[in-house]
Amino acid sequence: MKSLTLYNVTDIEFDFDDGIKLDDSKLTFDEERDIHDLALGVWEANDENDLIDEITAATGWTISNIHYEIQLK
Repeated sequence: MKSLTLYNVTDIEFDFDDGIKLDDSKLTFDEERDIHDLALGVWEANDENDLIDEITAATGWTISNIHYEIQLK
């Protein structure tokens, strides 16, 4: 079994217009910042695709751009 890799997400952008949210209300700037800040930091994942899936599942929003560093053990 492949071991998980640690990814330090240093910056991320979400597509807040992608329609995942069921109602038509627009997020406030503060709500967008909270989601952004939630996604920053260290995540465990199998690979980059798994990292994107993990963050998308945790936030409920599609990622449009992501910057990260692989953390060495």
